[in-house]
Amino acid sequence: MFAQTMHSGGLGVGTADTVASLPSPVPSDAGDGDALIGIDDVQKSLNRSRASVYRYTNTDPRNLNPPFNPRRLNPEYRSDQKDPLLFHPNEVARFARDVLRIKEVTVEVLNSPSTATQQLLASILEELRGIRERLDQFESRPTEISIRRDHHEQSRPAA
Repeated sequence: MFAQTMHSGGLGVGTADTVASLPSPVPSDAGDGDALIGIDDVQKSLNRSRASVYRYTNTDPRNLNPPFNPRRLNPEYRSDQKDPLLFHPNEVARFARDVLRIKEVTVEVLNSPSTATQQLLASILEELRGIRERLDQFESRPTEISIRRDHHEQSRPAA
């Protein structure tokens, strides 16, 4: 049986009754579920050695992005050979269920702790909203000033 639970932020992929909670290495929007996990997290979630996870992985030294292989663990697209191997949680679950024959696989996307960068961006966003509100208030004032200026110019005698 395959179960998928989505929250926001970090990821967890587990087998049977254990679900590992994993921090998200790739930023993601709340509830999108498209965050990727690294080789260490795959190792923990499948309860396999790092070497065996590398053996399962669909890689080829001559081809950076080999075609999909249903018998292997397929990493996400890479643009450079030096890029780390990253996996979609659904691919890890598919591999565990179909290839390793693990009966119950759970993919869980959990809240990740707020980072300093996220806190800074939130405060910048709040400040920008405050600036926007003030600018919106000023947009109505020039019309009042121009009315007063027009009234003042009309009441002044011409020289």
